[in-house]
Amino acid sequence: MSQTIRLLPFAGADGATNMSADEAMLESAVGGVASLRFYTWTEPTLSLGYFQHTEERSANANLAGLPWVRRSTGGAAIVHHHELTYALALPPGKEWVSQEHWICRFHHVVQGVLKEHGVKTHAVVCGEEQKLGALVCFLHQTPGDLLLNGSKVAGSAQRKMRGAMLQHGSILLHRSEFAPQLPGVCDDAGAPKFAPEPLAQMLTEAFAIDTGWTIVPGKWTTEEQERTPAIRAEKYANRSWNEKR
Repeated sequence: MSQTIRLLPFAGADGATNMSADEAMLESAVGGVASLRFYTWTEPTLSLGYFQHTEERSANANLAGLPWVRRSTGGAAIVHHHELTYALALPPGKEWVSQEHWICRFHHVVQGVLKEHGVKTHAVVCGEEQKLGALVCFLHQTPGDLLLNGSKVAGSAQRKMRGAMLQHGSILLHRSEFAPQLPGVCDDAGAPKFAPEPLAQMLTEAFAIDTGWTIVPGKWTTEEQERTPAIRAEKYANRSWNEKR
């Protein structure tokens, strides 16, 4: 029997709202609702990994002045600017388990879509890890990440809650002036110029084929609409949360 996953509306929001919405998705997954969403950021934003120290921001003059938020997932800081972000929330249960790690699996879906449009990426495997700089996640190349001409263009992180999983990740489309050392998928001469929402549609279709799941367009529930601002106030827009480390 095919699993059914809800596709939430494409949207753009500030960092605190995006992270709160992802957490609301995870809470719903604990209750048995599987969800997928794609989104963008309404302003250039730095997200720190859950375990990163706040003072690391000040080490990079380009990043120190950006709006910022602390993620609930691990890893290093990400400059969210010219990118497409996805979030996948899956309930507990063996029917949602993948034999391939979900980060690698979703990245292979991304890799396949890019390849169909002439963009050939490389998925990092064990033994190829390298750290090319401090603070910024896309300078850390870890297994499952996608590289284009040696530069990281897709990375993801996970969080678990009572057996449910949240995975979210970034697909870098264009170089940001706040991280000029990181080219995006569209920056090569002759590269396709992906726009975030059409790319999200292509990835949704490819994800459905890869999993065999039924993807149904859906809306945020009333409870989620109430929980998102509540989580935002409690955590991601709360100075004590963001500066907790």
